[in-house]
Amino acid sequence: MPIILDHQLREQINHDAAVFPITYFCDELASLPNWAGPLHWHPDFEIATAVSGVLDFQVARQHIILNAGDSIFVNGNILHGIKQLSGNIPDPVPNIVFSGAMIAPETSAVYQKYIQPISRCDTLPFVVFNQKNSWHDEVNRIVNQVYCLMDEQSPCYEMAVQRELSRIFEYIFSNFDDFPKSENTRIQINTQIRIQKMLSYIHEHYAEAVTLEDIAGAANISRSEAGRCFNTYMGASPVDALIKHRLQVAHSLIQDTTLTLQEISDSCGFHSVHYFSRQFRRIYGYTPGQYRILGK
Repeated sequence: MPIILDHQLREQINHDAAVFPITYFCDELASLPNWAGPLHWHPDFEIATAVSGVLDFQVARQHIILNAGDSIFVNGNILHGIKQLSGNIPDPVPNIVFSGAMIAPETSAVYQKYIQPISRCDTLPFVVFNQKNSWHDEVNRIVNQVYCLMDEQSPCYEMAVQRELSRIFEYIFSNFDDFPKSENTRIQINTQIRIQKMLSYIHEHYAEAVTLEDIAGAANISRSEAGRCFNTYMGASPVDALIKHRLQVAHSLIQDTTLTLQEISDSCGFHSVHYFSRQFRRIYGYTPGQYRILGK
């Protein structure tokens, strides 16, 4: 299942928060160009695991390398994205996205004592469970058990999933002081809010004629400050981020629709098919026509 975002970069999670607020994903990278997912966020927690390849998991401004067997816990409301760095086939990257209400109701003493301190901790955007660390072996085993439970959905699996997630949070809470913390200053928090607003604007208006002033205006900042924010989070300019998003949308349209290249170019905000094709080849290494005909 591909990553689907709304215009505010919130991932559209299809679980019913009132019934069983957890969703299991697998093989998302295979559907993404260059085996890389866009920066996005959601209020829920996420746990993902590298199975066979080496992954660059970006959380806020940090890039974490996950080797095969490593898992990562990402706190809620944090911008994050993923890119595969090595491997001949796309890593399946099994992952779960879930609410803390999976473990206990938000009004309960259990939630307020054990879940809320983690979800509200600005200095703990993520935790890595390294397969080379014997202390983390049990957590990785539990995580993989949750994937199996969600995939197979055998009788009473919901109760088993809830039990295993409780064990993971018990481990995080019990070892809270030992996990590396990230200094999260007010400036850094403001920068993330700004980049969220500007990326949201790009996702909502990419098909239109968008200027640097428009992107900066979405966060009420100057063009130079917009450039600094994008360089900090994405290593690119705001305009480069706009073009990349347009190309990602075009890549999906070529794969999933029968629209002509002219129609795709127009719908993605490019002023000409020639320019669209040139940018597409620059990013992906092949032309839109080659991708459609050869299935590259």
